[in-house]
Amino acid sequence: MRTFRGGLLIGLAVAVLVGALAVIYEFYDTRTLKRTVRRGEVLCGVNKGLPGFSIPDDKGNWTGFDVDFCRAVAAAIFNDPAKAKFVPLDASERFKELQSRKVDILSRNSTWSMARELDYDLYFPAVAYYDGAGFMLPRSRNKETSLDLTGSKVCVQAGTTTLLNVADYFKANNMKYEEVKFDKLDDVVKAYDTGKCDTLSADVSQLYALRLNLSKPGDHMILPDMISKEPLAPVVRQRDDDWMMIVKWTLYAMINAEELGVSS
Repeated sequence: MRTFRGGLLIGLAVAVLVGALAVIYEFYDTRTLKRTVRRGEVLCGVNKGLPGFSIPDDKGNWTGFDVDFCRAVAAAIFNDPAKAKFVPLDASERFKELQSRKVDILSRNSTWSMARELDYDLYFPAVAYYDGAGFMLPRSRNKETSLDLTGSKVCVQAGTTTLLNVADYFKANNMKYEEVKFDKLDDVVKAYDTGKCDTLSADVSQLYALRLNLSKPGDHMILPDMISKEPLAPVVRQRDDDWMMIVKWTLYAMINAEELGVSS
């Protein structure tokens, strides 16, 4: 009897352990495609509002290149582009949210770098857009090139490649500047628009979008120089090859369609 009870208790313990392991496995399983199909939609992390790339209208309808890419991934999986759900993410939270599986893919202006792949255990399948860091400033400053910006107070967002690019650029050209950084992009733009800094640095495509939301857009100019190379790419988690292949070849299919005029 004791042997039976002991065996029963051991069996129950093993069953509980197996159940717990199954839950843990399901939570940490990297098979994104399986979970996405079961859920019935693609969770796509996008920029909170970047005209041309991802921006919602008053009714919550998203438009832009990054948004269209997410819809293409949904179409590849479900044959229905409407099965893409957009999750707005700030630069400071985007990679952590992808790591924690709050989204299936990042499709927002994120620069592909070795450090990001190693530090965050992520993968950038292919380049979607080539950009570069630049500078925006009031026209009243009367500057023509980035080499004229010595002594500037530069607003920049923390946690971006721009932060390091600006530091490297000023150091390489023996120029002095004051760094004014914020975690949130909205705070960066607000500080610049209210005069807390006299220069704003970000990817050039983003600068043109941000200028539209300033109190007096026409009073500001974007210098023609690019001080870095920024290969922007969608991002997925590592060791998830099936999902990575879908994302990569969806992007290649869109590029080929553009070249062949299929998308026109």
